[in-house]
Parts: sequence; C-alpha cells; structure tokens
Amino acid sequence: MDLIFWRHAEAHEATDGQEDLSRELTHRGEKQAAKLGQWLDRQLPEGVRVISSPALRAEQTAKALGRKYKLKTELLPDALPSDLLDAIGWPNSKMSVVVVGHQPVMGQCISFLLGFSRGECAVRKGSVWWLRSRIRDGIPQTVVVSVQTPELI
Repeated sequence: MDLIFWRHAEAHEATDGQEDLSRELTHRGEKQAAKLGQWLDRQLPEGVRVISSPALRAEQTAKALGRKYKLKTELLPDALPSDLLDAIGWPNSKMSVVVVGHQPVMGQCISFLLGFSRGECAVRKGSVWWLRSRIRDGIPQTVVVSVQTPELI
C-alpha cells in the first residue's frame, strides 16, 4: 500500500474571531498546491483514494489535485495518529491513499511508521511524503518512496 501524506499549502493566519477551520490558502499557498497537485497527478495511479481534512485550507489543497476526494474528520488538526491510520486502513488497504491534512498528526504518523525515536517529524507546508508498506523476509517495513516540496518542482 502506498500512503501519500500531503500537508496543506500555506494558509492565512486566523483573524480575530475566525475559526481555524475556515482559514484559506494564501496566493502563495494556491501556487504551492497547484505545483504539487500537477506533480502528484502525473505520479499517482488512477484508482488512488484521496482523503482530506474538512478544514478549508486542506480542502483547497486537495482540489488542486483535480481528482475526487472525501472529507474525513479523522484528519482534523487535533487528530490522533491512530485515528488517521485507522481511517485510511493502513497498512492493509488494497488501494493507495493520498491524505491531505495537518501538522502535528502527519509528522507523528510519519515518525511512527518510519520508526523514528522522536514522536514527531517536521513536515513543511505544501510538501508530500510518499510512503510504501511492504513485507521483506517476512517482516513488515515502511519505506520512503519520495519527499517533495513545491520549491523543488
């Protein structure tokens, strides 16, 4: 199974009284999402599932991919890694999954899946971490396929 974590692109800071979930992408964030969306679209198989946090900035990022997506509350900013991984069926799903979401849960999932000793790894806004589960010599492994940022495309 391939699991592609895509952190939402750059978003405006919340204004007084604005709900965090209603924050929109900045102009720069829109460009970041478009760049990574085009790159991802060329790399991904046709049958990939795309799941996004219902936060506006994440949904705007997911739209840049140009594919159908579903919103899941398990991907909200305060999500737990176990909830996120359960929601996508890691590592047993037959389909590859793109997850559009937030820090710190994405970094916590990546850290857990790669066996890092720290509880969280830094994930830049707009970047993609592509992981793959496999069995090698009867032992389950998670490998990094790619890490991509908008600046490098």
